[in-house]
Amino acid sequence: MPDVSAPAVSPPPPPRRRLRRAALLCAGSALAASCGWGSAAAGGGEAPPGAPTGVTAEAGTATSVHVMWNTVAGAEAYEVYRGRTKVREVSGAERMVDVPRLRPSTAYAFTVRARDEDGRTGPPSREARATTPAAAAEDRTPPAPPSGVRGRAAGSRAVQLSWSAGPAVTDGTEVVSYDIEQGGTKIHSVGGNQTAAVVTGLRPGQDYAFTVRARDAAGNVSPAGRAVRITTPGADDGRAAAPTGLRAGTHRADGAYHIDLSWVPPVTDGVITEYQVQLDGSPATALVFGGDAPRDRAEHTFYAGREAGVTHRVRVRARLPDGTWGGWSAERTVTTGE
Repeated sequence: MPDVSAPAVSPPPPPRRRLRRAALLCAGSALAASCGWGSAAAGGGEAPPGAPTGVTAEAGTATSVHVMWNTVAGAEAYEVYRGRTKVREVSGAERMVDVPRLRPSTAYAFTVRARDEDGRTGPPSREARATTPAAAAEDRTPPAPPSGVRGRAAGSRAVQLSWSAGPAVTDGTEVVSYDIEQGGTKIHSVGGNQTAAVVTGLRPGQDYAFTVRARDAAGNVSPAGRAVRITTPGADDGRAAAPTGLRAGTHRADGAYHIDLSWVPPVTDGVITEYQVQLDGSPATALVFGGDAPRDRAEHTFYAGREAGVTHRVRVRARLPDGTWGGWSAERTVTTGE
């Protein structure tokens, strides 16, 4: 039997006080999500984006590292961290970045985090480590280009490339990375000790031409090696990569009529910066955006003449990140002066 004559123990502080203190600790903090409020688990809506996978880091020069990762669904932007310091931020349409202003002969660890359109940041990726090579003396001599570039399709959406390193360097500056280009655009990078790469994100039934360039520790880039041409198997008419939601109208300014277009860019694994506008079945204009290429809705206006009541047919297509043209958007008709 318990001793009922023992003195009573003082009760703990009221729970309301403890809850109020916890609320003050969490309110206004970037860590508020860790308290469980407003999260998907608490019934507050969708979860933030997941952690990027496939993160790699390769030294590009003695003072830069090339970081790549796989696309995360729902990502509006990616934040790249060196240790705990955010060093770069890119749009959700990109999946690689060069981190400059590093120190030679130094080991670095990089992580990537995805952020959605509501500003919620997901967990960090696994670390990818890279060590920059030693700085070279003043050097402006590019390395020799890779030789014997070969390639084959690896399914309908990827190719496997291989090459032989160029002759041994004579200026003491080693090759630290190889850049893979398609259509004149750098789309991949691997370390200088590698002579093979797999390029993904391609389209079935397309003709591609890939070149490889060597880059040394001083940042000098070789001429391109021989182009290797590969056709991926399968068929793709480009409709899945066509702009949607095309709208067309006209306005009058300075005694002439202009056609106003807007459309939704196709969803791809990279940034779309170039479009072609077709007017009445013929190319009308080429449109190239800079670093701020639109993701939600693109707009463009061009000259249509001085005569009212003229009806035109217009449509738009995009040059995709793999260097090929996607399908045409639905065609729209527009009449000047209406």
